[in-house]
Amino acid sequence: MKIHLGTEAIEEIKNAVVTAGTFDGVHLGHQKILARLREEANRLNGETVLITYWPHPRLVLKPWDHSLQLLSTFPEKANLLEQHGVDHLIKIPFTQEFSQMSPEEYVRVILHERIGTKKIIIGYDHRFGKDRSGGLEELHRFAPKYDFEVEEIPRQDIDEIGISSTKIRRALEVGDVHLATNLLSRTYTLSGRVVHGNKIGRSLGYPTANIQVKENYKLVPADGIYAVRVCIEYQKYNGMLNIGQRPTIGGDHKTIEVNIFDFDEDIYESEIAIEFVDLIRKEIKFSSLDALKAQLKTDKEAVSQRLSKL
Repeated sequence: MKIHLGTEAIEEIKNAVVTAGTFDGVHLGHQKILARLREEANRLNGETVLITYWPHPRLVLKPWDHSLQLLSTFPEKANLLEQHGVDHLIKIPFTQEFSQMSPEEYVRVILHERIGTKKIIIGYDHRFGKDRSGGLEELHRFAPKYDFEVEEIPRQDIDEIGISSTKIRRALEVGDVHLATNLLSRTYTLSGRVVHGNKIGRSLGYPTANIQVKENYKLVPADGIYAVRVCIEYQKYNGMLNIGQRPTIGGDHKTIEVNIFDFDEDIYESEIAIEFVDLIRKEIKFSSLDALKAQLKTDKEAVSQRLSKL
């Protein structure tokens, strides 16, 4: 898959079959659209193209709103889209200037002149151009002029995508990893850099890697103890992850820390990825460090048992 930053330098794309959107999480609903995109590209002997915008439009148009929670970072999304057969991923920088482009200018410049669109596959609710004033009606109106076909994704499928995205976010917000996994068709993943902590876990016999997630818009699942897989440089290890305030030791901020089983290497400053398998329990405050240590032993046994079934 080729990733293009903007559309100015795109070389000729053969019989481009195009879709556009956020595709956050690339879940089962999105995968149906991507399969349809591939079918049409095969029919036209062409290539698949997905247009997405980054930063997310809300981050630009509503910079004061910090409530945005996304299921995937751009690199994560790009990796997933490649797995599902996208030939060209076009990452258009979303700016205030870009947001002022009229619907016809968008169709003429982006879709026609720069991409050479032969067919666009889009949902009933897709909007584009200044003030989101362009939609399916405008695409159908401009199609003969700019020589491309338009296919509408059924409303039922689009609504299903919206419902699925909401369900996945809500599931992760309460720690329902199973539902999120089913809707995504894979485990939810959180990536970050390993940073120094206060070494409390090590003193209890459960050393942890403290993970700092760079993207503040990336959704972090509910506080609790999770059974996880830890991905470090193409190797996977079993692990026990804690998300929370660490109330037993008087913690005053949320941390993400993982005890990696059968692992004793220095990975400070390394980037690692966490795959969420199951929620073992919610985070609670214990009466003492000894009580916490005893619970961690029980937790590790529960995590090991859960992961052994995979």
